[in-house]
Amino acid sequence: MGIVATATRKTARKAKGDGHLRRAEILEAAERIFVAEGYEGATIRKIADEVGVSSTALYMHFQDKGCILAEICERTFRQLLTSNSDIAARPLDAVVRTRMMLEAYMRWGLAHPNSYQLVYCGRSPVAAPLPEGTAELSRQCYDTFAGVVREVAAHGRLRTGSAGSAAQALWMACHGLVALMTSRPNFDWADREELMTVTLDGMLHGLVID
Repeated sequence: MGIVATATRKTARKAKGDGHLRRAEILEAAERIFVAEGYEGATIRKIADEVGVSSTALYMHFQDKGCILAEICERTFRQLLTSNSDIAARPLDAVVRTRMMLEAYMRWGLAHPNSYQLVYCGRSPVAAPLPEGTAELSRQCYDTFAGVVREVAAHGRLRTGSAGSAAQALWMACHGLVALMTSRPNFDWADREELMTVTLDGMLHGLVID
C-alpha cells in the first residue's frame, strides 16, 4: 500500500513558542513519519527534526514515541466517536442516520489521510497494537454505528444478512474508498463526491427495503 506522507526533512531550529501549538506540530509531524517509515522506523530525533526543535525540547511534551502514538490514536477515535454519537442521537430515520454516519466517516478520513492511514490501514498500522486505552474508544466508535444499523434491522428493513453483517459490510465498503483514495492519490479517481454518493447509494439501496 502506498503512502500519502511527505518525506521527512530537517528544518531550522524554531524558537520556543506556544506549548499547545508546538504539541500539535509534533503530532502532525509524527503522523507523517509513522506513515512513511512505520512505527519502528520512526525516532524521536526524526520527529524533532521534522518539527524543527531539539530532541530535548520534544521530550518536554512527550515522554517517548509511544506516548505520541497514543495521543494520535486517542484524538482520532474521540473525534469519530463524537461525530457518531451526535448523529446517532438525532431524531431521524435510522437509515438516514446510518448514511450520515458513513458519509461523515469517509469525509473525516479523506480530510485526515495521515491519521486515517496510521490508525485504520494495513495489517498492523504501525507494526504495534493500538495503545492501551484507545482500543476501547475504537470499539465504542463502531458500536455506536452498529447500534443504528441494529435499529434498521429491528424494523425489518434489511433485504439480506443480519444487523451484524450489514454493519460490517457497510463499514468495509466505506473504509475501502477512504483507504484506496488516501493511499493511491495519483490514481485517476472519479469525482470524490460522486464516488461517495455512488458507494452509499449502491450499498444502502441494495441492502435496505424502502
